[in-house]
Amino acid sequence: MQPSPAVPTAAAVVTLRPVSEAQVTGGFWAGRMAANRAAIPLGRERLEAAGNLANLRIAAGEASGDAQGASFRDSDVYKWLEAAAWDGSLPDELTRTITAAQQDDGYLNSAIQVRGEEPYTHLWNSHELYCAGHLFQAAVAASRTGDSKLLQVATRFADHLADTFGPSGRTELEGHPGIESALVELYRETGNRRYLDLAKYFVDARGHGKATKPGFDPSHYGDPAHYSDRVPVRDADSLEGHAVRAVYFATGATDVAIETDDAELLDAVLRQYDNMRRRKQHVTGAVGSRWDGEAFGDDYELPPDRAYAETCAAIGVLQWAWRLLLATGDPSYADQIELLLYNAILPAVSLEDADYFYVNTLHRRTGARGDVQRAPAYGRRPWFNCACCPPNVMRTLASLPSYLATGTADGLQIQQYAASTLRAGSFAVEVETDYPWDGRVTVTVREAPPGEVELALRIPEWASDATVDDKPVVAGDYARVRRVFQPGDEVALQLPMPPRLLTSNDRVDSTRGCVAVARGPLVYALEQPDQQPGVVLEDLRLDPTAEITSAHTELLGGVTTLHSTQLTLIPYYSWANRGLHPMRVWIPTS
Repeated sequence: MQPSPAVPTAAAVVTLRPVSEAQVTGGFWAGRMAANRAAIPLGRERLEAAGNLANLRIAAGEASGDAQGASFRDSDVYKWLEAAAWDGSLPDELTRTITAAQQDDGYLNSAIQVRGEEPYTHLWNSHELYCAGHLFQAAVAASRTGDSKLLQVATRFADHLADTFGPSGRTELEGHPGIESALVELYRETGNRRYLDLAKYFVDARGHGKATKPGFDPSHYGDPAHYSDRVPVRDADSLEGHAVRAVYFATGATDVAIETDDAELLDAVLRQYDNMRRRKQHVTGAVGSRWDGEAFGDDYELPPDRAYAETCAAIGVLQWAWRLLLATGDPSYADQIELLLYNAILPAVSLEDADYFYVNTLHRRTGARGDVQRAPAYGRRPWFNCACCPPNVMRTLASLPSYLATGTADGLQIQQYAASTLRAGSFAVEVETDYPWDGRVTVTVREAPPGEVELALRIPEWASDATVDDKPVVAGDYARVRRVFQPGDEVALQLPMPPRLLTSNDRVDSTRGCVAVARGPLVYALEQPDQQPGVVLEDLRLDPTAEITSAHTELLGGVTTLHSTQLTLIPYYSWANRGLHPMRVWIPTS
């Protein structure tokens, strides 16, 4: 089985499953993965400089001193460890430090231990279980890539949690979800049912104010919605509050539904995803509209210039969409993954130097001035005082091959187009493409079973006039080729990529009278360096009746640019790589 962050058990109720092999072999994503591989050692250096590793060493008795920073800082180390595991560069000495830092009862949080604080006394904001969740995910990644030492730490901690929390134990909840999905994945890796049962308890217990800051607080910290704790998940129609918390919790609820055959719970998360996609998602796929509380806004509250669009939230939506794709087989979730990868996650990392956005604005105004460290007006940064996003990007890109394809008992479904080799059982193919710049995809069979097998190619919703072997196919569905294949057989997919104009729902006041421009899977943007000298970006208008042409250039590492009258647009992911300049995605038409 392809080492993957989410591998449902044989008993899980899913339509599709991860493939047994997936490797990126060249092209666009090979370049981005190579840059990410080079960033992983830099991530370790930055964790060292920020004091995260010192906390663990002090807790392990390897050093002395005071704890630095908040109690969520261990999570940054664990996300980085997960990236290193998927990359095949897991450092054994850091695993030994973490093992030594763990208490005899299984508990582990370096800052709380070094400060001598009582565990679980401030669960609404201590992130103790959130950190545990990222430890579990790192341990699973390590185990699936051949190193089980960290898994021993994770299972001791999970046993401690199962002994401590639940209907017969402590009933308080963590303020930041994330433990739910991690417990399910630990169950999948170990077979220990206690972990799944605890995850189910945490999912069903939320929504009754058990995770909310006690006492009166007029800020978002006193609002149960901030913690996804206002409405039980089975009753909720939409996501609210802190965006990362909300999508992490929905991901965990989806995992529980899949593993327990809970149709009611699955229907609830499907309903919530659909609502989010139609009413609370930016054109880039990002989510989060409010800086206050890093939160979802109301329906259709999607301001481009004040968009929060946190990188971690986009990664959480991707993880959720992947699980819903496995559960349902609905290609619209693969469309979402494509949108997110190219336009909500990739923009967060620079083309060179491993710098990151925490917040992903859709409009950097002329003369913009940042007011806090994470403000995108400053451009990307190497690290942050709350550094959740950089190692999250690292682990996501390191595990990217996992999202390329799925399999069934008699078929292979190609979900994302990249130069790659893919295998589902005894059916293996090679994919050649210059995607996302060119829509031609050639799939060559390298190994095939003796009987009929199905090759399914996702046809993106945007890909009207697509063909497979020169025959028209339907956008927003799979093109299914079922036959007896022989090694050397080829299937040719053609996805036309004319530039297209996108408009928002008319209820989105902030983008009424504007258009966004896309080509293929990429959303585009205006950036100041590409426009005529002396113009103010906010004064530019796009004529929706004018022709838009495309040209592939060497600009920004090699991108296809778009041109309309006197305007030039670049892929949104590539902005802010030439210094700090105004940029906008939504362009007024008059």
